[in-house]
Amino acid sequence: MITLIFYLLAGLIIIWSSYKDRTKTKQSLLKGWHSFENILPIFLLIVFCIGLILSFLTPQTIAYLLGSESGWHGTLLAAIVGSCTVILGFVTFPLARTLLENGAGMLQIIMFISTSVMVGVLTLPLEIQYFGKKSAYIRNVLAIFFSLIIAFTMEALLQ
Repeated sequence: MITLIFYLLAGLIIIWSSYKDRTKTKQSLLKGWHSFENILPIFLLIVFCIGLILSFLTPQTIAYLLGSESGWHGTLLAAIVGSCTVILGFVTFPLARTLLENGAGMLQIIMFISTSVMVGVLTLPLEIQYFGKKSAYIRNVLAIFFSLIIAFTMEALLQ
């Protein structure tokens, strides 16, 4: 229901904007359409990746590997997988939600999200090239440390 309200509100704002300045509204809508065209391939990739992961991993496997009973092993696995992925935040969150709905534990999912956003194992050579070896290593080690803090804090707050 709330989605319908937001669509109705957006429609009313577009009508009001068109009434104020038809040219700017048309330009804005075209710019929005072009942004949608740019995001669409990434969005389809998200849907494809989630479908692919869920076709290989059953909910029981996800619960075994990343469930709350997996303990520090599951948290470590989530940290490793998250650190080695090169995906954007808006891709990570739908994937994390799907994993959570299929049996993954909260601590493990939070660890996956925070490491996938903050730690860059695969991008480390590029980071070393631009920022230097010392800075790149320090940043990644601190990112792992803060990911642990974030994961344990969020788990404590959400339970």
